[in-house]
Amino acid sequence: MVGTLGLYLVTRRLALQTTPSLVLSAGLPRSDLPPRLRPHATLGVLDVTKYFGSTSGGIKTYLLEKARYVGVRPGLRQVMVIPGVDDRIDTSNGSRIYRLRGPRIPMNPPYRFLLATSSFRRIVDHERPNVIEVGSPFLVPWLARLANRRLQAPMVWYYHSHIPRLAAPDPDQARLGHRLAERLLSKYVRHLGDRFPVVICASDFAARELADLGVSRIARVPLGVDLHTFHPGRRAWGAETRRDVGLPDGPVALFVGRFAGEKRLDVLLDAWAEVERRCRVRLALLGAGPIEPRLRTHPYASRVLWLPYQPSRDRMADLMAAVDFVVAPGPNETFGLAVLESLASGTPVLSVDEGGASELVAGSGAGVRYRSGEPAHCAEMAVVLAKSNLPALGAKARAYACQWHGWDTVFDQLFRVYGDVAGIRPDPRG
Repeated sequence: MVGTLGLYLVTRRLALQTTPSLVLSAGLPRSDLPPRLRPHATLGVLDVTKYFGSTSGGIKTYLLEKARYVGVRPGLRQVMVIPGVDDRIDTSNGSRIYRLRGPRIPMNPPYRFLLATSSFRRIVDHERPNVIEVGSPFLVPWLARLANRRLQAPMVWYYHSHIPRLAAPDPDQARLGHRLAERLLSKYVRHLGDRFPVVICASDFAARELADLGVSRIARVPLGVDLHTFHPGRRAWGAETRRDVGLPDGPVALFVGRFAGEKRLDVLLDAWAEVERRCRVRLALLGAGPIEPRLRTHPYASRVLWLPYQPSRDRMADLMAAVDFVVAPGPNETFGLAVLESLASGTPVLSVDEGGASELVAGSGAGVRYRSGEPAHCAEMAVVLAKSNLPALGAKARAYACQWHGWDTVFDQLFRVYGDVAGIRPDPRG
């Protein structure tokens, strides 16, 4: 075990070694670019997304883990194009990040617009990827098509969010305008999906939703988890972790994620007074987001344990292992990475019965689910879980994550999809 972990830590350090950040004071269009990254690699992918901010979660984790995977495989290379405060370039072995200056998105402070069309085109022409993966649904795909006009590399779309449902996260309260927006977004997803040789998604739920919208070329590739970082062994210092962040000694349920309408945190707050009354489990909400001011006006808000966003993956893993169970209330999750991290930590999950998070709980058997939009049923199932054999459920959770969701297993599958699209058989060894 020690030898395996030691080898993992060495390869991870190698994969994440970076050169000093190159800030381009003159702007990328007027600056010299570094030599093309790993020009002899058999397959290179360019990832472009606007969802890579200082407090963003799943997509950022996915891209950085891909960089780690590529870093120790000389036959592969990865280029990322993301928005940032200024133009700069960071290179780490087989991965390079181009940050292009862009303004903040109103009402969504972690993210910025990606608007630098000429810089993006210059990057594509210089790095010459074999495949371009688009990780945002609106402006970015069309900018990528423009940037790719000369190279004509095959492009894939990773469907990270269920776009139409975001227009009306609560169907029971959707107004006419919400329903109209949902129909228009459904047509847009089908229109956009038709322009890619394949649309990648992470769950059967997302694949079914895409098929229902009329998208026909779909590849399902699940997301993964760092099995060494998210580990039940961290429970050994769980009491210290709780003290450090101000959690009480009694039972605690934890939500991790953005405070946004589609997460349906209102259902948790409506339910939790009853949960606390019946089994003394406190609710902790970790993260940040646009609806936080509204959540803090809820009648139960004074009993909530509010925790700030944690940029450290190690501290996040400590928290996952230290709490009694994790809650996943978002019915529109295309996967549920925080749920998988909880399972890998040996921590059971209370989930809504829709979406990718529900799929993970059902597949692992390491938790319970409640009916979407029903606070009373949420409270009932939270009590059921709190009174269950949590260590036994945690063991099932860990076994499931290890069997199906190691990042290397996931990226082996993903790069096969890239190779099929590009007509290349990638050789990771080089």
